[in-house]
Amino acid sequence: MSKTTYWADNYVQKLTSAEKALRHIQPGQRVFIGSSCGEPQHLVKELADASVRFTDLEIVRLLCIESGPLTLVANRSHSQQFNIRSFYLGSASPSKIHRNKRFNTPINLSQIPYLFKSRMMPINAALIQASPPDDFGWMSLGVSVDITLAACESADIVICQINPNMPRVLGRSFIHVNDVDYIVEHEEDLLTIQPLPELETANTIAKHLSRLIDDGSTLQTSLGVTSEALMLCLSEKNDLGIHSQYLSDGLMRLFSMGVITNKKKEFNDGKLVAGSAVGSNLLYEFIDDNPSIEFHPSDYINNPSIIARHNAMVSLNTAMAIDLTGQVAADALPYNNYTGINGLLDFTRGAAMSKGGKSILMMTSTSDHGRKSRIIPNLSDIAVVVPRGDVQFVATEYGVVNLFGKTLQERAMGLISIAHPDFRDELFSKAKEFNLIDINRKIKQAIKGVYPLKYEETITINGIAIMFRPAKPIDERGVQEHYYTMNRGDIVSRFFHEKKSFVHDQIDTTFEIDYINDLTIVATIGELGFEKIIAVGEYFRNSIINMAEIAFSVSREYQSMGIAQILQRKLTRAAIDNDIKGLVAYTSPENTGMIKLFQKLPYAITSEKDNDMIILNCLFSKPKEDKEKQ
Repeated sequence: MSKTTYWADNYVQKLTSAEKALRHIQPGQRVFIGSSCGEPQHLVKELADASVRFTDLEIVRLLCIESGPLTLVANRSHSQQFNIRSFYLGSASPSKIHRNKRFNTPINLSQIPYLFKSRMMPINAALIQASPPDDFGWMSLGVSVDITLAACESADIVICQINPNMPRVLGRSFIHVNDVDYIVEHEEDLLTIQPLPELETANTIAKHLSRLIDDGSTLQTSLGVTSEALMLCLSEKNDLGIHSQYLSDGLMRLFSMGVITNKKKEFNDGKLVAGSAVGSNLLYEFIDDNPSIEFHPSDYINNPSIIARHNAMVSLNTAMAIDLTGQVAADALPYNNYTGINGLLDFTRGAAMSKGGKSILMMTSTSDHGRKSRIIPNLSDIAVVVPRGDVQFVATEYGVVNLFGKTLQERAMGLISIAHPDFRDELFSKAKEFNLIDINRKIKQAIKGVYPLKYEETITINGIAIMFRPAKPIDERGVQEHYYTMNRGDIVSRFFHEKKSFVHDQIDTTFEIDYINDLTIVATIGELGFEKIIAVGEYFRNSIINMAEIAFSVSREYQSMGIAQILQRKLTRAAIDNDIKGLVAYTSPENTGMIKLFQKLPYAITSEKDNDMIILNCLFSKPKEDKEKQ
């Protein structure tokens, strides 16, 4: 019968120096290195210093630190000492990644633990970092569990750097002293990332997206400037939950504000669940022994079936480029010290399967200081990470579109509308060339209009949440359906004659607008991308007299709810913002509703007859007299 050894005795027996522990690694072996901010820097430095005795050592890691010693050794010209295998489901475009592109291993993050445990990719040694053991001999992997736990469980030998600065994080983050082979005690600061710079484009994207995230949603966020900006825009939300690859400083702030409670996740309720933390020392203090936080390995965090169990799961990730059909390229994020990680597809599909879930891709409209568009005609020479069939919401600083269930023409028009205005002409031309858009459709100056987010507003009327917003090019079908469902009398009131068709050429001025000289505000119900348009308010600027002609239509079942008055108020505000002198309306004497509506404006109203029409006018410079208002 073998004698059981007390773990503390084992600890003492396994204690050694980094130099001695690394002697057990032989040339030609495969070595895993702990991920991201959990990287055992002391062990890595010693391994780099000993590089002269190695040939063909394969380094396996999840996130690469570009300035790290092993990366520098591997990047030496004709180096035969190290190859760095990075798990990367991305497009490998930036030069630092592209240099070692041949060693990238495309794989979904959820599948990497199986790759290790099945021994399809045997790990000879794992270099990890952990917290000091507790009274029972358990050590926490701290800020980086992800694929590190699987590497520990399947490696031939495990060399563990014990660092008292490593937080003790709860969940499936623990390894036991008895399950490691060599222990190296070395205290050092954990890796951190600097606060990300504030970008106005990121802030604008965040404002667009904040209205897509409902109270009680469960979020996954990627690292990067846009995600951090989004955190600032969620400060008014309630009872958000977190199930994410990464925990960041932005999420910590939302938690401290009471925005994140994890009470309505409907799975792992009350727990903030993640796989790693990447951020500041304050973040690492926050997660230390925090009973509301659990870290789990990536085959759990990134498992689409686990992700789908959460209530209203929303995935928020950054893309590098998207083509006009919706195919997405993705890579390492800007302003991030790490490269070579992407669990994008896992969360995209998991969120799509969640009840009330949404998958959102964020990108600035341009790259290379505005010289290149991120929305491009096709991804012919760039690897596709997210197939077009998996893409839902796409956001740039120029707006948000929902591509789910949309035709190729609807996708192309929607993406062109949120591209940078400088590139829309070219994209429109290419879309016609590729037969994505009707060859007879003509481009108008309006396609360069910048969507005015400030006019968006959700108002609840009679218990119905109604979104009032500027119209978009992708609203063509919705506007047509609105007009086709109107009754004869309302059509005559709106168009001054009977109409039985509302083809593109007859109504294109409603949705192909520049938001300044031509503006349409629509009232919608339902989810973005599948809204039902229940009312339309429009103005057309007469540049000769600098007056805006307004017109309205409201679906029969939504009339007498004050919707037209809200539309008129918003059009008035926009006209004033755009230096228009006043409003004019042409209507028939029988259209008492329009006459009363116009008279509710807070300006002096004049009217005149013109054959069978009444022309109503008001100037913004002439408010009603106080007595008249009363």
